[in-house]
Amino acid sequence: MVLRISHSPANKLDTLVTKLVTMTDFSLFRRRQCRPGIAISFGLIAIFTGLAPALAQENKTPPATPVKVDRVRLSPYNQTIPLIGRFVARQSGDVATRVSGAVQQVTVDVGDRVKAGDVVATLVQDRFEWQLNLQRAEVSNFTARADTKKAGITLLQHERQRIASLRDSPAFSQARLDDKEQLIAVAKSELAEAEANLRKARATLMLADIDFKNTRINAPFNGVVVQKYTSAGSYLNVGARVVTLVDDNTLEIEADVPSERATDLPPGIEVMGTFARNGRFRAIVRAVVPEENPQTRTRAVRFTPRLPDDQRGLAANQSVTLLLPHGEQENVLSVHKDAILDRRGVKLVVVPENGLATFHPVTLGDAVGGRFVVLDGLKEGDLVVIRGNERLRPKQPVSFDAQPPAPAETSGQPRQSEGKPTTRSDG
Repeated sequence: MVLRISHSPANKLDTLVTKLVTMTDFSLFRRRQCRPGIAISFGLIAIFTGLAPALAQENKTPPATPVKVDRVRLSPYNQTIPLIGRFVARQSGDVATRVSGAVQQVTVDVGDRVKAGDVVATLVQDRFEWQLNLQRAEVSNFTARADTKKAGITLLQHERQRIASLRDSPAFSQARLDDKEQLIAVAKSELAEAEANLRKARATLMLADIDFKNTRINAPFNGVVVQKYTSAGSYLNVGARVVTLVDDNTLEIEADVPSERATDLPPGIEVMGTFARNGRFRAIVRAVVPEENPQTRTRAVRFTPRLPDDQRGLAANQSVTLLLPHGEQENVLSVHKDAILDRRGVKLVVVPENGLATFHPVTLGDAVGGRFVVLDGLKEGDLVVIRGNERLRPKQPVSFDAQPPAPAETSGQPRQSEGKPTTRSDG
């Protein structure tokens, strides 16, 4: 007797066992030669009876996989055009010497960070120091002359009083009184001249003191030394460059914007920007420079970046990409970014239909925050899986706690039609 065992469902096991029992001739139990056949038959019956629960279990529907879903909805969208800009320092320039002289010492090197008032170089001070001492002596000289003139005027005034006191006496002389009056006037004039010379000497002293202080060349603002032009022993004339400083703590962005676009960027408007390895940031339009480049037909626009407090490593002339608004804001169909699966270059989303995972190919557009613009493949209100979609298989049962509320209809806004991609032009 040959039995063909196939992988039958659990509900056919009873039929198979019944046929097996029917085919067994129990009258042969008493014959010794049939004992092996009887043992085999009962053994097969026992085996199939034991496999019945397992096969029945396999025939049951697998449990649903819990997932998280999100609705496809309309989102506000501003179309943008990328534009390359660069970081520029609001404070940068050459530090020059204000007096002529030989360089005694340069205290900084390229790459050093300095604060406002720090000494970057020193000129030889001997000549300026002695010039300052000479002017101090001049001030003392003219001070003494002015004091002498004051004392002479006081003496003449006393003599005039004595002559005037003799007016009722026969010894009074009107001529002598008039002479004293004239001498006093001359002395006052000489005193004014002496005081003017004193003021001149004091001014010269102040200039000498300023020259002496200017032998120490100080940094006018906080910054980093990016260029060094001199060294000890060199002779510098007035206005010669010593170092170049760049303040990298007050960087802003400058971009050459086409003239027709620059008029749409009023001061205060906010735009988005990106630069390498540091993600996105916001920037505020500070000013549009009213000067156009006739060759490129562009105008310089200055932006104030809103960077994180811990942002480091920025440099002047570093490139940055700005996303300038183009056209008016519109509502577009969007899907959550976590719903997108990339399978061999094809963008897919998982849509739960009747409790089963269904994979839909989609066509995507630009990013809108944490979502993507949907050009084709979905419609407003569709549910898509955003958590647990990576391990799902087609037609796999899924479950979710609660459906997100359906998006409200936006009056006056076009609704994305299924199967018809929406295209936009950058103009």
